[in-house]
Amino acid sequence: MSSTPGTSHGRPPLHAVQVLGGGSGGTGAHVRSLAAGLAARGLRVTVCAAGCAEARYGFTEAGAAFEALPAGTDALLVAGIRAASADADVVHAHGLRWGVLAALALRGRATPLVVTWHRRVCAAGARAHVVRLMERRAARGAAVVLAPSPDLVDQARLRGARDARLTAVALPGPRPPATGPEEDLPRDKVLAELGVLGRPLLLAVGRLEEGQGYGPLLDAARSWRGLDPEPLLVVAGEGPERGALQRRIEGEGLPVRLVGRRDDVPQLLAAADVAILPSRWEARSLLAQEAFQAGVPLVATSVGGVPDLVGDAAELVPYGDAGALAGAVSGLLEDPLRRERLVAAGRERLGEWPSEDDAVAHVLSVYDELSGWG
Repeated sequence: MSSTPGTSHGRPPLHAVQVLGGGSGGTGAHVRSLAAGLAARGLRVTVCAAGCAEARYGFTEAGAAFEALPAGTDALLVAGIRAASADADVVHAHGLRWGVLAALALRGRATPLVVTWHRRVCAAGARAHVVRLMERRAARGAAVVLAPSPDLVDQARLRGARDARLTAVALPGPRPPATGPEEDLPRDKVLAELGVLGRPLLLAVGRLEEGQGYGPLLDAARSWRGLDPEPLLVVAGEGPERGALQRRIEGEGLPVRLVGRRDDVPQLLAAADVAILPSRWEARSLLAQEAFQAGVPLVATSVGGVPDLVGDAAELVPYGDAGALAGAVSGLLEDPLRRERLVAAGRERLGEWPSEDDAVAHVLSVYDELSGWG
């Protein structure tokens, strides 16, 4: 890069507006990392998001301004984005819906729009048609579409993107607690709180919704009832499928506990014996990255960007194959040497992934190109 946009030729710093919703999954953590890195390089950064996102991710602590989006209709959201972007040099929307809303907000303006597609939206029937229309609108409204996996880049091009590129989405380092330093909870204390003392802990993390693979995961859990000691599967996350999943757990007597949305996933991972990623599709799974960081063996579905992300450092199984999933987890529980080899391979894999600096530098080069600040 020929210059730093924040100080180029004595001009005011480049103003980059980041647009997202509540920051579900790893998107909020990524945007916080991005905001911190851009602000450190001299950019003026504004994060435009639901009010709860600031409390959860601390964008202002990262050096960004924060504009809370109004609650209500899409028309109000579009108006909020348009107002927050009034003097922006570039707007960067994260996620399909927010790409569409940002494109509407920027209609009639020359402000370039970057849209990052963090994940594939799985839908069927009439909703699938709506998703296709949204993908087309977001793709065609963006100057550049960024995506963390090659299949999403191809999807954006298929929907009419003028420019679609692969981007690095790095795992941010752990944030210090807002209330000050805290000692890590001992593993036994975490296990006791979950009711898992004396038995293996299996951990899955994600929104409880269709496409996340919880049906096959519960099928697999039936077979773990025959293991001695019987493991407990803990699922952290909330969503519309919670009621149906809980009824099935109770009706079938499955060794599964739904613990809702948790802010202590790193501690849960550190206490787990095996992490499980059963999704129908993932780009650059946050759980996979956090499992490697925590030194926990991972069993994951071989979908989307997962194989490229984990290489041979995880046990990969086909999506929807409950038998293969159950067997992979049982095999790891019975083979401590295999678990140790996967943990070692995961740590080695961590060193091969792009850093936060790499991710920020790539996005900054796109802003530089679009805004002419180089």
